[in-house]
Amino acid sequence: MLDNATIVQKIHSQPKRTAGYKQLVRELGIRGNERRELAQRLRAMVRKGELLELERDRFTLPEAAAGKNLVAGRLTMHRDGFGFVLPEDEALRQKIDGDIFIPPHAMANAMHGDRVLVEMASRDGGGRGDGRGPGFRGRSDGGRQSGRFGRPGAGERVEGRIIRILSREHATVGGVFHYGNRHNIVVPMDDKITHEIVIPRGMEYPEAPSDQDEGGQQRAHKPAKAAVHRVLGGEGRRTKTYDDLEGVIVDVEITDWPTATQNPRGRVVEILGREDDFGVDVEIIIRKYHLPHRFPPDVIAEAQDIPNVIPANELKQRRDFRQLPIVTIDGETARDFDDAVTARKLPNGHFELQVHIADVAHYVEPETPLDSEAKLRGTSVYFPDRAVPMLPVELSTDICSLRPKLDRLVMSCIMEIDRQGEVLGYELMPGVIRSAERMTYTDVNLILEGDAKLRQRYAPLVPTFELMGELAQILNRKRVRRGSIDFDLPEPVIEFDEQGLMKGVTRSERNDAHRLIEEFMLAANESVASYLEQQGVPAIYRIHEKPDPKKVYDFETIAARFGYSLGVGALPIQRVQLKADKRARHGSGKNAREIEIPEEVHITPRMYQKLTQKIAGKPEERILSFLMLRSLKQARYSEKNEGHFALAAPTYTHFTSPIRRYPDLLVHRILKAVLQEVGEGRGTPAHSEAPSPWSKRDRAQAGKHGKH
Repeated sequence: MLDNATIVQKIHSQPKRTAGYKQLVRELGIRGNERRELAQRLRAMVRKGELLELERDRFTLPEAAAGKNLVAGRLTMHRDGFGFVLPEDEALRQKIDGDIFIPPHAMANAMHGDRVLVEMASRDGGGRGDGRGPGFRGRSDGGRQSGRFGRPGAGERVEGRIIRILSREHATVGGVFHYGNRHNIVVPMDDKITHEIVIPRGMEYPEAPSDQDEGGQQRAHKPAKAAVHRVLGGEGRRTKTYDDLEGVIVDVEITDWPTATQNPRGRVVEILGREDDFGVDVEIIIRKYHLPHRFPPDVIAEAQDIPNVIPANELKQRRDFRQLPIVTIDGETARDFDDAVTARKLPNGHFELQVHIADVAHYVEPETPLDSEAKLRGTSVYFPDRAVPMLPVELSTDICSLRPKLDRLVMSCIMEIDRQGEVLGYELMPGVIRSAERMTYTDVNLILEGDAKLRQRYAPLVPTFELMGELAQILNRKRVRRGSIDFDLPEPVIEFDEQGLMKGVTRSERNDAHRLIEEFMLAANESVASYLEQQGVPAIYRIHEKPDPKKVYDFETIAARFGYSLGVGALPIQRVQLKADKRARHGSGKNAREIEIPEEVHITPRMYQKLTQKIAGKPEERILSFLMLRSLKQARYSEKNEGHFALAAPTYTHFTSPIRRYPDLLVHRILKAVLQEVGEGRGTPAHSEAPSPWSKRDRAQAGKHGKH
C-alpha cells in the first residue's frame, strides 16, 4: 500500500535525493488509479513541507535541498520592492542570522506571503547589495549568476534569489479601483503587495445570478455580491450599488499571476464601498489580513443539519444541573455565551463553585467540514461593531450558546474551595444545564453594590450573587498571596452615534463582576490543566515563560530613573559585539561597539506584583505598567507544561471558551476522551504554597523534599 514513508524512502535512496513523478511511478510499480493517488500525495507532501518541488513534477527532500543551498520559506515583501524569506528550518534560521534578503531583481514573480524556494548565497559586504557587486561571494556561469557558492557560515547575512513559487498565499486582494485608458487597475491596500492588479474589460463587477431585472430589461449596473454568514452584525450587510467604481474599495480574485513582463490580472468578486463609508474600514482589515469570513456551503449545511433538540438517551448519560440557579454573565452586546456559573455553601463551611462550559466538542467532531473550518479560523475575531465567528451562527449563537431558559449540553467543573481560596478537590463531567438568567456585568455589579431596583428584579438570585462575590474576593486574595501579576490596564471602548460614525473613545470599566468571572474561569482552567497533567496524557497547556534577562535589564534601567526596581539585585553582565555592528565596520569587526547583555537572572512573579502595588496611583503608574508588560514574554500554547509566570500558576490551560477558541475545543476533546476511558474526573490541584518553577529557593526546597 502506498504511503508517505515509502515515497520519502524512495527519494532518499536516489543519488541526488531527487526524483520525478514518472520515475516514482516506474520504480514503485504504480498502475491505474494509484497514479492519481501518488500525484495527490506528492502535492499534499509539498504543502506540508515534507517535500520540495524543484521544478514541475520533480521532487526532493528538504534536507537535500539545504545541501544545495536551496531552502523553502515564507516571503515578506517591502513596499520598496525587496523582501525577506524566513526559512522553515529552525536550525538554518539560527545559522544564517534569521532571514534571507531578496533584492528586487531576484524576486521573480513572487508576491507577498508566498511560500517560495530560494537559492542562497552568502554576502561579505555591509549594506543590502543587489547580488552582483564585489560583496557577493560566488562565480559566474556564462553570464548567469549562480547561487551555488560556498555554504553560508554561522552568523553570515545571506542573500538569495527566488527560483520557484511553492504555493500562493492569497488568492484575493483588496484594493482601490481605478479606470484606465487601456485597462482598469486595482491598487492593493496592503503596501507590501507591490503589483497593481489589471482588471480586463467586463471583469469590473462581481458575477450576478442574472443580468436582467424582473421585467426582462438589462441592468445598468450589477449589485455587490452578497456574503453568507460572513459576520455577526447587521451593519455588515451591504446593499448599495455602484455605477461608477472610481475610487471604490473592491476585493479582487487573481486569475493570472505576475510574470517578469506582466502584472497580475484579476476580476472583481466583491464591492466593499468607498473608503469613508461606515464599516468599510473593518471590511478592509478583514481582507488585508485574509480572515476567513465566509463559511463554505458544506460547513453551513452541516451546521444547519444539527438537531436543536437533545435526545433523551444523551441526557441520561449526563449529570443534571437544570434545577440550580445557574447564570451567564457577559457584556451587553455578547451573543456567544460560553460559560455559566453558580456557587453554594457546603455544610462544612466551604464553597462549591460550579463552572459550566458549552460542550462544543459534542457537536463539532474531528475531521468534519465544521472542524476543518474552525481549525482554519483558529479563533473568533471581534471588531467594535461586529464579529467574524469561528463557528457558524447556528452553533455560536444558538445550539452551543448557553442561552437562558433552554437546555444546553456542557462540560462541568465542580470545585470545593476553602476559606483561604484553596481548591481542595474538583470533579469534571459532562452535564446539562438550563441557564436561569442572561446577566450582564453591569447589572451584576450594581446588584453587588446594592441597587434596590435590580435586587428586587432578581431577588431569587441575589443570595447566589452575593456568595459568588464573596468567593471571588477570596480567590483573588489567594492569587495575590501566590504572586500573580495584575496590571489592570484600561482598555479603550469606541463609541458610535446613530449614523454609525465614531463619536469618541472612552475607558472601559472593569468592575467587580468582570473580576468575579475572571477568577472563576482561572480556577476552572487550572483544575482542568491539573487533571490532564495528573493523568499523564498528551495535552495542550497555556504557558508563560520567565522574562528574557535582556528585557528585565532594559526595564530596570528605565525604572531606576523613576526610583524603582524589581529587586532582582546586581545583574551578571556579558559584553558582546553584534554581528550587524561587525559588518558595519566593513567586515573587519574592529572597533565595533560593545553592548551589555545580562546573563541568567533570578526573577519571580512576586517581584512584578510588588512593584505594581508600589506604583499604584502614582503619576508614573501607567507608563511603568506598560513597560513591565513589554518586558514579559508572550503566553503561548505548548504540549509541555512549563507553568504560567504572570499567573504564578504551576499548570494552566484554556478550557472555558470553546465557541471562540479552537485550542479550548481541543482541550475539551482530550478531556472527554480521558473521562470516557478513566470513568471519573476527580482530582486535587497543587496547593498555592507549593514550590513554584520560577523561584530558586522553591526549587531548592522541592529538591530537598524529593531526596527524603
